[in-house]
Amino acid sequence: MPKDFFTDFVKVAQDEGWHFTLLAAKLEELGSFYGALPAHDGLWDSAIATSKDLLARLAIEHCVHEARGLDVLPTTISRFRKGGDGKTAELLEKVVYPEEITHCAAGVKWFKYLCLRSKNGDKASCDSLVSQVSESMQGEIEREIYDEVIQKFHTIVRAYFIGPLKPPFNEEARRAAGFGPQWYEPLAVKKIVTE
Repeated sequence: MPKDFFTDFVKVAQDEGWHFTLLAAKLEELGSFYGALPAHDGLWDSAIATSKDLLARLAIEHCVHEARGLDVLPTTISRFRKGGDGKTAELLEKVVYPEEITHCAAGVKWFKYLCLRSKNGDKASCDSLVSQVSESMQGEIEREIYDEVIQKFHTIVRAYFIGPLKPPFNEEARRAAGFGPQWYEPLAVKKIVTE
């Protein structure tokens, strides 16, 4: 992998360490501690399941779990504000939320890179192509490549993630991270209203 891959994920790890420190401090402030409250093991289960497949790790950890964080953070921020904790709301809104967008963006970027590299087999052409793969791509060849990347994402998520992705989705934040509705909506089960 190129040096930028490692640079991106060292930054993600640094951010996540900071986020944990903030969370642990907040829990202590509230008279609790990390590990005292029940939590789901989905993130860890996915980490174990994808431990031998980088493409799957990028898809599941960064484009599913991290993206879910983008979906729920605005509500979390609102709850802190309504509860009178403007300081935590501000920290989540101004620091954590923008950083989480960059974490998802790193996952999307390197997922695309690996898909293109496997398709082209040429690192140099892949490096230039990955910067071009975006939702505003023009031309049939680029659209076909982009659609193949999305289909690969769908295949991996269906293989490694249990259940459908849960709406509502934060489309604005997900788009800022580099992936639009065609990435995740087909993986969601939408409720059908019957009379």
